[in-house]
Amino acid sequence: MNSNKSSLGSFGLATGLLAALLVLAGCSVAPTYQRPDVTAPAAFKEAPKLDAEAEAKWKQAQPAEEIARGEWWKIFNDETLNKLEVEALQANQDLRAAAARLGQARALEKSARAGLFPQVGVGFGPTRQLPSPASQGLPPNADTDPFTLWRGQATVAYEVDLFGRVSTVANAARFDAEQNAALFQSTMLALQADVAQAYFMIRELDAAQALYADTVKLRKETLNLFQRRYDAGDVSELDLARAKTELAAAESQSLGIARQRAVAEHALAILLGRAPADFSFPQQPLTRLAVTVPAGLPSDLLERRPDIAAAERAMMAANERIGSAKSAYFPRLSLTGSFGYESNDLSNLFKTASQTFVFGPLIGGMLSVPLFDGGARAAGVDRANARWEEDVANYRGTVLRAFKEVEDNLANLRLLDEQNKAQDTAVGSANRAARISRVQYREGAVSYLSVIDADRSALQQQLVAVTLDGERARSVVSLIRAIGGGWEGRQAVDQQANSASSQAPAAPTAKVASNP
Repeated sequence: MNSNKSSLGSFGLATGLLAALLVLAGCSVAPTYQRPDVTAPAAFKEAPKLDAEAEAKWKQAQPAEEIARGEWWKIFNDETLNKLEVEALQANQDLRAAAARLGQARALEKSARAGLFPQVGVGFGPTRQLPSPASQGLPPNADTDPFTLWRGQATVAYEVDLFGRVSTVANAARFDAEQNAALFQSTMLALQADVAQAYFMIRELDAAQALYADTVKLRKETLNLFQRRYDAGDVSELDLARAKTELAAAESQSLGIARQRAVAEHALAILLGRAPADFSFPQQPLTRLAVTVPAGLPSDLLERRPDIAAAERAMMAANERIGSAKSAYFPRLSLTGSFGYESNDLSNLFKTASQTFVFGPLIGGMLSVPLFDGGARAAGVDRANARWEEDVANYRGTVLRAFKEVEDNLANLRLLDEQNKAQDTAVGSANRAARISRVQYREGAVSYLSVIDADRSALQQQLVAVTLDGERARSVVSLIRAIGGGWEGRQAVDQQANSASSQAPAAPTAKVASNP
């Protein structure tokens, strides 16, 4: 009787302990996450004042980093650029690799979350056993017969989430997946910007090439004229030699521009996922773009920039891993069991008399409490804390770099606007000086050397104007990238990642249609 009471008391104590531990299931020891403070200025120093219409064009939705970056390149109203951007999103290999990394991160998240659920399995098969004489209560020299034991059973294993040990690992994996989603967005935004900048670089070189083509044509006409006048004895051989020199120099410089354009065209082909041999871009000289982009408020970058979102997700994952490291100090509760049938005769295996079950671990204890590990757990917590500090520093550094990139491009655009005005004046003056020098040369007032100098100056000023137009176009693209893209498009990240990972590269064509 006393033995039964003792057994019942022990069972009640175990049941009460188990109930208390189950209450602790899901209680996490991870620190409460708080976004680290960053100093954001009230406004960008270099931002110009914009009218309400320009602001509204870029604020059709409240910024949030989960929103997919829209088709911002359409503000340039260029059908050729639109086609190139779509093609790059479908076939670029770096974007497909980023989509694959996102898929890996999400698979790891699913794997980590699987630890929150019981693991169930079934098994069936025989075992051949030879019992020892001692296990049967026989003399040491007694003979025992081997026998076959058939089993068919289901097994269950489950670790109770005490102190959030399992859930913090799952949460960290979820934040890792969200970080990769933001990095995918960052890769896509970078690709879109690279395509636009490569496109404008080619068009800038086309504009320079057009200037040199006109110059070469003029130099050839001048050389033919001087050759006839030299043959007639009207000019000296020195003037003829100078005309030949200017023609050869213009042709050499034109070939240099052609070389740069070929390299730029090859770079654009790679961005589009094509082999350079399968891609040819038609001549399309750049004209000055009249596009204004508001930068918004500095605080918006914390939500708009995908690289900032990725840095914050890394902090959130590190915060959860601190909780996982701390949970190693506390008990672990593992519940295992099996239920099924066992029999030494296969024909009797699934009968009621063959039923059996086991509850509790076969090896070790159900409840394990760590006592001494030589400082391994403390080292794990220190490492998790240090990783958190590293990610905090990376986050703040990313925010500061984002502010710098926006300020840099705002300053570029502001100063480029002023520089363009001054350069337009210089181009006009240089062209007028070239025309006057040619008139004076025909009248015999100046030598041909003055004509050459005036033509060189006019060409140089026109090339500077073309370069400034190209710089402005690329700075607009860089500013859009720096502020995190546009907001008119709201497609889901999943759709973009699936499209990038499943789309086959577009069939190569000979040429891209030019914008009329």
